[in-house]
Amino acid sequence: MALPADQRPFDDTPVHTIDLPPTPVRDRNISAEAWIEAPPELRKSGDDIGNPRIAYKRRLGRWLLWRAGPAKGADARYTAIDSDDLSRIFYFTLQPDGTGEGIGPSGAAHQRFRTWKQDLHAS
Repeated sequence: MALPADQRPFDDTPVHTIDLPPTPVRDRNISAEAWIEAPPELRKSGDDIGNPRIAYKRRLGRWLLWRAGPAKGADARYTAIDSDDLSRIFYFTLQPDGTGEGIGPSGAAHQRFRTWKQDLHAS
């Protein structure tokens, strides 16, 4: 049964990169702690916004998208990790008022989450 994003329980069952699903999981959140190959940068990605748990969201092409923090109402940090090169990492910080900022793989600065994701798709 599909649950709202912030009501999904965290699943800490170990998972490899190859097994991360291409689309959102609607009944649970796969935790960053469960990802066996997780780079240390991912686990630290929410440190400056209150250290919330980090949840896997989906694949965007070859990019693995994770979120630290809630879907809305508070600071959140999205982290995109290249599944072919786990050292390629990009961040987008989303503020409670809907504003945000992040650098995409093209090197362009983005203030909108949508354009940041488009940059990921295009790379």
